[in-house]
Formats: sequence, C-alpha cells, structure tokens
Amino acid sequence: MDLTPNRTKATELGVTIQSINDTIATAIGGIRVGKYTQDGRRYDLRLRLKTDQRDEASDIRGLSVRNIHGEIVSLEQLVDAKNVATLQTITRRNRERSVTVYGNLTPGASQAAALKIAEDVSTEILPTGYRFTFSGGSQAFAKSFQGLMFVLWLGIIVAYMVLASQFNSFWDPILVLLALPFSITGAFLGLYLFDQSLNLYSVIGIILLMGIVKKNSIMLVEFANHLKEEASLSRRQAIVEAAPIRLRPILMTSLATIAAALPPALALGPGAESRIPMAVAIVGGVLISTLLTLFVVPCAYSFGRIRK
Repeated sequence: MDLTPNRTKATELGVTIQSINDTIATAIGGIRVGKYTQDGRRYDLRLRLKTDQRDEASDIRGLSVRNIHGEIVSLEQLVDAKNVATLQTITRRNRERSVTVYGNLTPGASQAAALKIAEDVSTEILPTGYRFTFSGGSQAFAKSFQGLMFVLWLGIIVAYMVLASQFNSFWDPILVLLALPFSITGAFLGLYLFDQSLNLYSVIGIILLMGIVKKNSIMLVEFANHLKEEASLSRRQAIVEAAPIRLRPILMTSLATIAAALPPALALGPGAESRIPMAVAIVGGVLISTLLTLFVVPCAYSFGRIRK
C-alpha cells in the first residue's frame, strides 16, 4: 500500500506531515504505550489496530488526525492511498541494495563453467551503476578453489624442501617428484572415464595424491642410493638392482591404496557426489603414476650418473 500525503491540503487544514506519519505508524506498526509485570516478567503494552482493521486502503483513509488547532481531520482528505506492487523486504550486501539469484546445476554440468557464464551474462545485461558479485556457495567455491591451488603448489615446494634435507641432495627430490605429473594425468583420466567433473572434491583428491604417489619414487631412490653407497655401485647398476627388489612393496602399497579407494568410488546414496570424485581421482592417479614411475624414475636416476 502506497500512502502519499497531500502537502497542499494538509497545509490548508493545519495538519503537519509529522502528525500524519505518527498516526499511520501507530495504527499500522504499533507503538509502545506502557508496561506491566506478571510472574516476575515485564511485558510491553502496544497500541495498534486489529488485523482486519488495517488490511485495506479504505481502513487507512478512515483514520483521523488532529490539526494544530485541535480539530479532528479525516485522513481521507490528506492522503492518497492505493495498492501497488513492491518488495516485501530490501536486502543489502556491504551496505548496498542487492538482489540474490539462486540456481542449481543440472547433472554433469560444471560449476566453474556455470559461474563464468553467469558473470558474462551479467556484464552484458546489467545497466551502468550495477555490479555482479558471488555470494553463498558460489563465493565459497571460488575462494576454496583458489585456496586449494595455493595449497597444491605450497605442498610441492614443502615436499621438495623436506626431501632435499632427507636425501642431502638437490637432484634426488626432483626424481621423487617426477611421479606428480603422472598422478595428475591419471586423476584427470579417471575423472573423464567416470564422467566426473573437476570440482572441489576432486581437487582435494588430487592434493591427497601429492602425498600418496611420492612413496613409490622414495622407495626406489632411497634403496638405490643405499646400494650405491654400500656396494660402491654406479647409479645405473644401483637402480637396476633396486628396481626388482622394490617392485613388490611398490605394487603392494599401490594396490592396497586402490582397493581402499574403490568402495567410495563405486558408492551410491547420500553424500556420494562428494566421495566419488575424490576417490576416482585417487584411483586414477595412483594407478597411472605407479605404472609410469616404474619406468620413468629408474631411467631418470640412471641419467643422473653424469652428475656424479
């Protein structure tokens, strides 16, 4: 309901705009006129019209107000009342008026792609002075994705530093980290074959791979270094002897990891949308990384003989 005071008429009849506002606010919104105490609790007394007396525009026009001379004047002579469509609530974000648009993804759709399309469309259709921002789950997704990318690169740097201190070498950690590109390739391949998207959960699975797949290379490089120092072997001879010996533990640990990740990868029911991408990324990454690092890491280790 839109109530517009007629300032000219109000001035002629000696009625102030403030008195009109106070009368309407009291009748519609209510006003506290007193308090009373009962059973140790204090309650407010509020004056207000009944619900059936304030629903229509005619109810407002039937109210009266006193002018500056103490005379009663009907609001019908002072305001124009009409029903208009308006917002029930006005929401704000960062002290600016905002309108929130909600949506759900269709099966198989990418959230990142959907958010990019929404941003592009808003740039085209929004008039000057309006802007588009993410909120809620979309904002959390964007921030989480950026944070996970930072964690991914930070984990690689920290892993290199720790391995360099353990091996006392700048070259051997690079051999260990050769497993990481193959694990990421395997994770992407697994997500593609299982029709899963690259989302928040699959990225978490890829980060988990950073710590899982390095153990194959660590077992090979560490044991080859041990043979090279104890038996005074060349790097090529050391890796040739170390690879067959370490093959069994590498396969055992890799198969155990894959077996543990298969149930959630094949699971159904509530929460499966979060478990499946993570488990699929782990299965694909561990499988491909294990197969390729068994060949790549020994070759790279043998090439390192020219550095010694």
